[in-house]
Amino acid sequence: MTEQERIVQLRTELHRLNHLYYVENRSEIPDQEFDALMHELADLEALHPELSDPNSPTQRVGSDLSGDFQSVEHRYPMLSLGNTYNRADVAEFYRRVSEGLGGEPFEICCELKFDGLSISLTYEQGRLIRGVTRGDGQRGDDVTAAVRTIRSLPLQLPEGSDWPADFEIRGEVLLPWENFERINREREAREEPLFANPRNAASGTLKSKDSRVAAQRGLDAYLYYLLGDSIPGRTHFDNLQAARRWGFKVSDATTLCRSLEEVYAFIDHWDEARHVLPVATDGVVLKVNDLTQQRRLGYTSKSPRWAIAYKFQAERARTRLMNVTFQVGRTGAVTPVAEMQPVALAGTTVRRASLHNEDYIRQYDLHLGDWVFVEKAGEIIPQIVGVDVDARDVFLGQPVQFAKTCPECGAQLVRYDGEAAHYCPNASQCPPQLRGRVEHFVSREAMNIESIGPETIADFFERHLIRDVADLYALDVQAVSGGNQNRAVSAKKVIDGICKSLAVPFDRVLFALGIRFVGRVAARAVARHFHSIDAIASASAEELQQVEGIGKVIAESIVAWFQSENNRQLVARLRAAGVQMFMAEEQRDSEALGGKSIVISGTFSHHSREEYKALIERHGGKNVSSISSKTSFILAGENMGPSKQQKAASLGIALVSEAEFLAMIGEAPQAAAPTLFG
Repeated sequence: MTEQERIVQLRTELHRLNHLYYVENRSEIPDQEFDALMHELADLEALHPELSDPNSPTQRVGSDLSGDFQSVEHRYPMLSLGNTYNRADVAEFYRRVSEGLGGEPFEICCELKFDGLSISLTYEQGRLIRGVTRGDGQRGDDVTAAVRTIRSLPLQLPEGSDWPADFEIRGEVLLPWENFERINREREAREEPLFANPRNAASGTLKSKDSRVAAQRGLDAYLYYLLGDSIPGRTHFDNLQAARRWGFKVSDATTLCRSLEEVYAFIDHWDEARHVLPVATDGVVLKVNDLTQQRRLGYTSKSPRWAIAYKFQAERARTRLMNVTFQVGRTGAVTPVAEMQPVALAGTTVRRASLHNEDYIRQYDLHLGDWVFVEKAGEIIPQIVGVDVDARDVFLGQPVQFAKTCPECGAQLVRYDGEAAHYCPNASQCPPQLRGRVEHFVSREAMNIESIGPETIADFFERHLIRDVADLYALDVQAVSGGNQNRAVSAKKVIDGICKSLAVPFDRVLFALGIRFVGRVAARAVARHFHSIDAIASASAEELQQVEGIGKVIAESIVAWFQSENNRQLVARLRAAGVQMFMAEEQRDSEALGGKSIVISGTFSHHSREEYKALIERHGGKNVSSISSKTSFILAGENMGPSKQQKAASLGIALVSEAEFLAMIGEAPQAAAPTLFG
């Protein structure tokens, strides 16, 4: 294989692995193997600059930016750290620092690498002013409301301390193990998807629009870097001690090391001791202590030369596979689960691990009774990563066979072309699917019936009050309360929520029906093209594929759904109850934006970014994420990034204000609501 072919192969594989990790929350290989592939690709690309590709995995900069929050530019860029898994790279880092400083003495500040969400906090006159996520390193999301709920963060620094009038402090927002496990127990009881790990839970909590969620879940924060024009110390360690005096939570593990051997000793100690910590850690961070030396060493385009992250190897255990059971998800997907002899792993006892699908079982050629190797992906989710084939008893161990029938209802399982999962097709009778469709129907992005959660739905099924979503509209206060006057108030809230859902627009109703493969975007596109449920029900697959973004798979799924007599009766009952089954005239497409490609940037007063995206689509425009010569104009709000302004100016692309845009589509802007602070 030539180097050029290897580059193509590595890019394809890394894109696939990224999708598995960030979209499907699972990993096929340990982190160090992934990083090794990434390093190999970076080295090959450096040798072949003529093969550069802006979409290469090596060019990808992680971002937690969300269109739902105000974007804020960092005063100092938040760069990522280079990382390694071996002592040789640590020694090489130490050597480079020594050479960069001309051989003069230096200290390394060793810290724990917390596995959370990076945050930058700004304080003025001792008061917390703003909390901003890392974002893309240049700009982040303003999450101040959620940050204020973190009890370990001081909102007002104590008087009489030596804190400067204006400074920035950075750290990691975390969800402690205790709170993570509590939240997942609660979510499991409500039959909600579990968080994969504390980092995902912390990220979702910090990005919640309701700061009460952050307050209830109990986030924590450790701070690890101080910036500003008047910070007190000449060294990083001294500044951390100052931050501790001011009331910030700084890890007690932080240690000054004056030799490579001391650095190794720190790494070795915490590789074991980390398992008893109250929060998740995945390595250590090594920083040159003296700030003047940091400035002399400087930065690469992506990371500081004076710091590196050493990531711990994933802990592995060997145990015996005793059985494989099968679970049915809300969409009918059947997941195999390994039942193993209990084994201690990374501070917990592991008994079960997901096997994902039939292909995963075949990949490892699993046999009952096999001795298997288990790791915790991201230190959280147990997964089987290998089999001790030499220890297999060829006479006793039978190959693991994937289920042929549904363990819940007995229906014959099916596997659709192009999919790894098996599904139970008995959508009208299988209990987990029946409950799951109701849960989807009432969810926020669908009918938004907030008063009904998984526990309430389970109760309704147990009392035989409902069997499908249409039954919700036949409920009354007496039925919901069961005649118990103590439940009358909550029962009325449930009925009020159901009644309010009758005003939900048609495109969300179509999404709420839970047609396979029809997500929010597809439902919106189909609803705006056909305008009514009857037109959609009578459309052929070919006609459906005329809608932009609707391919053969989605089209055939819609056709199949409406061919079911049970589904047609369901629609009739929902229509009779008053659910919106057509798109109101004012919601239908116009051609005011006539195929224009529009970039949205900044923050707005009259609508959210998501609402503006919907308005653009409704009026015939296209949402695009980046500025190019094909961009028609930029819908420019407040705090638009200077880089985008410069690029727009260089390409001669117009900036359209919020008021100008609303005038374009014939919508008169409403007066902004008054605020407490003007």
